[in-house]
Amino acid sequence: MLTVEKLQKSYQVGKQSYEVLKGVSLEVGKGEFVAVMGPSGSGKTTLLNCISCYIPADNGSIRLGSTELAHLSEDELAKVRNLQMGFVFQDFLLMDGLTVRQNILLPAIIGGAVADETENRADRLCDVFGISKIKEKYPAEISGGEKQRTAVARALINHPLLILADEPTGNLDSKSSRAVIGTFEQAKAELEATIFMVTHDSFAASFCDRVIILRDGVVWRTLEKNNSERTDFQDRLLDAIREMGQE
Repeated sequence: MLTVEKLQKSYQVGKQSYEVLKGVSLEVGKGEFVAVMGPSGSGKTTLLNCISCYIPADNGSIRLGSTELAHLSEDELAKVRNLQMGFVFQDFLLMDGLTVRQNILLPAIIGGAVADETENRADRLCDVFGISKIKEKYPAEISGGEKQRTAVARALINHPLLILADEPTGNLDSKSSRAVIGTFEQAKAELEATIFMVTHDSFAASFCDRVIILRDGVVWRTLEKNNSERTDFQDRLLDAIREMGQE
């Protein structure tokens, strides 16, 4: 589904060059829920921005399905972002003047593809994520957790190949965070969604199938949940983070 190979990215500040990604390689399979963790400055956000092609990588390959993203024009990239990628942000980025349902439909509206099937999918997403009762309300009238579930539904409206989530629980309390992670679990189980999430939250990451830990611009370690209990997986994540700090 997503293949990243030997990805490199540097930033120039004055005469000084800072290498942020130093040859990162990873894969995310169809239907996987994968998290990326790491300390500040490890390259998490830069990696996400390179995958979405909002910033260009210096070297390396990013393939979504069979498409090499670096070879696409700006117009082609815009189409890929709208139709094949879904985005969930820490700050929700809902349109205040649109209802919940209209916000969910927004990517389809931008793509000029609002048909009866799309309208029905929006209603189904509201049902799946438990927001049907608020779909005619506006963002100012709903809770943070409801806003984020709306954002997840919006990310799924165009049947994307991949959802990219940037710290989706960062602004939420523990109850709302659990609800949002539950939304991702539902999206995976019921809609076969593939999710790639950047997070600093070991609790959120412990629900994932696999966690990739970055340090100093490289993949330091990958942990797989396999069939372990969520709490056991979180303990393993915390142990790995502590070990990284000791090194």
